[in-house]
Amino acid sequence: MKIKTAKFIKSAPTLKDCPNFGLPEFALIGRSNVGKSSFINAITNHNGLAKTSNKPGKTRLINLFLINEEFIIADLPGYGYASVSDKMQREWQKNLEEYLTKRKEIVSLIQFIDSRHEIQKNDMQMAEWIQYNQLPYFALCVKIDEISKNLIIKNVNNFSSKLSTEVYPFTKNNSRYNEAILEKMNSLIKSYK
Repeated sequence: MKIKTAKFIKSAPTLKDCPNFGLPEFALIGRSNVGKSSFINAITNHNGLAKTSNKPGKTRLINLFLINEEFIIADLPGYGYASVSDKMQREWQKNLEEYLTKRKEIVSLIQFIDSRHEIQKNDMQMAEWIQYNQLPYFALCVKIDEISKNLIIKNVNNFSSKLSTEVYPFTKNNSRYNEAILEKMNSLIKSYK
């Protein structure tokens, strides 16, 4: 699959504020600052499409992007560290749970795991929650340009075993990893009814 067009559609605080496009949708989940926005910019070859920040917790809404006029990517607020109140964290959690369990167009969640570290406790909690709710998902082992080539293979296999799902290596700095991920997404788009 080649990405020819990509545009930002809307930021929405809750599911009811999200327009229904009737298109297959991918929901990006991961710790704050793990690189979800960078992923969108890298696969669309559009550097400023999704806002990136060095400060965790910048994504506070469900950000919807229309890709190739045929599917949607939803960039969701990160879990884990964010400099907001506990009340705000709980509100995000409630809104995200509703979105992930009730948004019928979601063909897959994509969980982002930082390759530079062991899987964090909240990554495992999220994976267990996804599995408990029987939601389709696969994962990306990100920031692989910052670890050795041997460690990339080891971490991909390790993460796949621990998460019980397919894991793909990814870095925004090398587009050669994009092809396998886009092929996976394409196969899920084709299965969308």
